[in-house]
Amino acid sequence: MYLLIVFIPLVTSLVSGLGGRFIGKLGSQVLTSLGVLMSATLSSVAFYEVGICGSPCYVEFLPWISSDMLRVYWGFQFDSLTVVMLVVVTYVSTLVHLYSIGYMSEDPHIPRFMSYLSLFTFFMLMLVTGDNLVQLFFGWEGVGVCSYLLISFWYTRIQANKAALKAMVMNRVGDFGLSLGIFASFYVFKSLDYATIFSLAPYYVDFQIPFLYWSFGSLNLIGILLFVGAVGKSAQLGLHTWLPDAMEGPTPVSALIHAATMVTAGVFLISRCSPLYEYAPKALLVVTIIGGTTAFFAATTGLVQNDLKRVIAYSTCSQLGYMIFACGLSGYSIGMFHLMNHAFFKALLFLSAGSVIHALADEQDMRKMGGMLNIVPLTYTMMLIGSMSLMGFPFLTGFYSKDVILEFSFAKYTIDSSFVFWLGVISAFFTAFYSFRLIYLTFFGEPNSIRSVVSKSHDAPVIMALPLMLLCLGSVFVGYIFRDLIIGLGTDFWGSALYVSPHNSAHIDSEFIPHMVKLMPVCLSVLGALASLYVYEKLALEIGSLYKTAIWLSVYKFLNGRWLFDSVYNYFVAEKLMSFGYHISFKTLDKGIIEFMGPSGLISLISTWSIRVSRLNTGYLYHSAFLMMLGAVIVLGVTRVCQMESDIAYVKLAFVQVICGLFYLGSVGRDSIKLI
Repeated sequence: MYLLIVFIPLVTSLVSGLGGRFIGKLGSQVLTSLGVLMSATLSSVAFYEVGICGSPCYVEFLPWISSDMLRVYWGFQFDSLTVVMLVVVTYVSTLVHLYSIGYMSEDPHIPRFMSYLSLFTFFMLMLVTGDNLVQLFFGWEGVGVCSYLLISFWYTRIQANKAALKAMVMNRVGDFGLSLGIFASFYVFKSLDYATIFSLAPYYVDFQIPFLYWSFGSLNLIGILLFVGAVGKSAQLGLHTWLPDAMEGPTPVSALIHAATMVTAGVFLISRCSPLYEYAPKALLVVTIIGGTTAFFAATTGLVQNDLKRVIAYSTCSQLGYMIFACGLSGYSIGMFHLMNHAFFKALLFLSAGSVIHALADEQDMRKMGGMLNIVPLTYTMMLIGSMSLMGFPFLTGFYSKDVILEFSFAKYTIDSSFVFWLGVISAFFTAFYSFRLIYLTFFGEPNSIRSVVSKSHDAPVIMALPLMLLCLGSVFVGYIFRDLIIGLGTDFWGSALYVSPHNSAHIDSEFIPHMVKLMPVCLSVLGALASLYVYEKLALEIGSLYKTAIWLSVYKFLNGRWLFDSVYNYFVAEKLMSFGYHISFKTLDKGIIEFMGPSGLISLISTWSIRVSRLNTGYLYHSAFLMMLGAVIVLGVTRVCQMESDIAYVKLAFVQVICGLFYLGSVGRDSIKLI
């Protein structure tokens, strides 16, 4: 049963992708949707057996790599951490498959699209079920490939291809760090199995890894390198720029990437390696600072974005920052709980946005919307509930995890925890502001779309509305139902899947912090929502004139330009690398030195000396005899020199080579030794 959870999506993906022309559009939709539905059903059974009944399962499937001390198997482990991810991935993937039947109904390449979705699900399941770092890396790279295929699904659009390439390149940077982390793990522990690495971690606290003239603490170095991979996949500050541009893909792809699969891989990796991170305090500090700054950066950037899906994308980036810094403070269970809750309301937001875009003939600019409340009332209700859950409105799903993260960070009483606490609180205000800005610009006010488009607009059909309503239920009730099970005091749900050092635990302290601190995130969220409605209802004209002032215009450009990260990367990284690639690598090395010392030089040498040697063929017998004798002497002399073992012989041989090289340069002429 456990293996079927993983491999059913693979089988349906292969059948839909390779046999799409035989089973047709409807067949591929039904087959892939039923496949992930079966996986979701079996995941529910696994959640009951493993998570609730407390009986983890380990399956050693097949041998994979056997080389000296390296032994890698296709192994699967189903513990509490795994089954939580299984439920999240399969449930959201099932609803996205179902939603895609209606959303992509007019697309001519349905079998290929459904095949990519199921393949994406398979690789994510491989990532979360593996019992070693190599299998995790296999799934890690697989979701990266599938993200490229899905973002560039509409391959005739230039922006879609550019966004897919950007996602691939930025993730390759993070994957390089993850690869180094895997190499360092094998160097230290001589194994890549989780069980071996985590059991030996306490004994390698003082172990140093030498590199050139420096030595690094092994566990801190491994933790930071693994986190570099998480920075790429989970779009943390520095490698985040691919995430907003991934909106160029179809909306179901955005929902799947942002809610349950690709971006959650980094949080899962840190939580899975919690027995390692607990003995790497410097690595945890890096994780905490990067997570907090990412939450703040994305929240401020989302304030001024005008693309509907891009606003939700930056909210994903911000919420991932919350999860990451929760893990950095050793609150792995809280981070995973927020990941689980976030999957439901973020999928609801994206699919609701897709319903609005579908109704307005693919229009995504919020400034060209407005007045959609009476046209798509169901979608409005769904998006309102999703936005309120995102901002942490009391008694909705987001409230039960987001506020706990902030309470936990306050209760740590360290400099880094206080730093991320205040960033998180301020980000909560901004999150509520841009969430209700999205609601107001999209559904209220006067319609600003083309009349012919608005007149034909309609609410989501049943096949698209059903996933929205199911996700709405999750966005309302999941946090309340599972709070005590997953993060309640004294719960044994996680078992040995997560490890927290007694020195780093602050769950009890977070229950006794001042009530004003507990109420602060909620109050700021409500204040942010009210401020947004007041600003865009009452002060719209004043805000327009305010933007014309120099200071506010600079702030707006800075935030709308996404803190100028893309500009810096384009000018200082991409442009420099492209210049190096053309002028140095291509013109100087490839077309210059390599061509000169290789094909071009060899051709010129042979042709020139062939002509010169042919002139020696005068037809006289004594000339021919002299050349034969000279050749024999040269061959014997070179052989003799090569047989000598003294340093003088090597000096002579090098001298002969230099003379021959100079003679060659003089023979081919000055014009033939140019580098370009």
